[in-house]
Amino acid sequence: MINLEAVNFDEKGLVPAIVQDASTKEVLTLAYMNGESLVKTVETRETWFWSRSRGELWHKGATSGNTQRVVEMRYDCDQDAVLVMVKPNGPACHTGEETCFHEVVLGADTDVAGEIGAPASGGTTILSRLESVIASRAVDKPEGSYTTYLFEEGVDKILKKVGEEAAEVIIAAKNRDRGELTWEVADLFFHVMVLLREQDVSLDEVLAVLEERHGKKPSDKE
Repeated sequence: MINLEAVNFDEKGLVPAIVQDASTKEVLTLAYMNGESLVKTVETRETWFWSRSRGELWHKGATSGNTQRVVEMRYDCDQDAVLVMVKPNGPACHTGEETCFHEVVLGADTDVAGEIGAPASGGTTILSRLESVIASRAVDKPEGSYTTYLFEEGVDKILKKVGEEAAEVIIAAKNRDRGELTWEVADLFFHVMVLLREQDVSLDEVLAVLEERHGKKPSDKE
């Protein structure tokens, strides 16, 4: 059970909660928790917040289905903020964006901001956007980025993560856990794309192979 006395709530009884994707390290949202929502988050392993506008408890995803499974929680050094590491079951933002922080103002990825913030228009759009972000991380290596960490650790670490995520996909599939399977496959896609970048192989090259295979008639196959 969490010790609420250790938390430095503000004068309204709230503490800011920074929600971060446990796999990609992307910051998803900033919300607020009171004592009850903090306890419920710990007990249910899903995020609960206090809605300041509605003045009530808010279970993330209760209506949309976009729940967030809690992997880890931490206080900051002053214990007046909480970091919540999650595996999201859908977009974090009410607009449908993966993160509430999708409007790029200035930063290492400003040159690809148009792609990052653009709405999806096809099945491979998100992969192309992800490829652009990974490529930028490989060059700029911003401090604190999980992708930067992978590139700095090198190919052995990246391969280890690909293997781990592949194993997680197998386990989820064997357990017939649809939600877990989708997220583990997403994790696998991400780490494979980091590997492709490390090996200087583009997504287009992979898609070209798939296109070639798909275009073959049965009689063309060896």
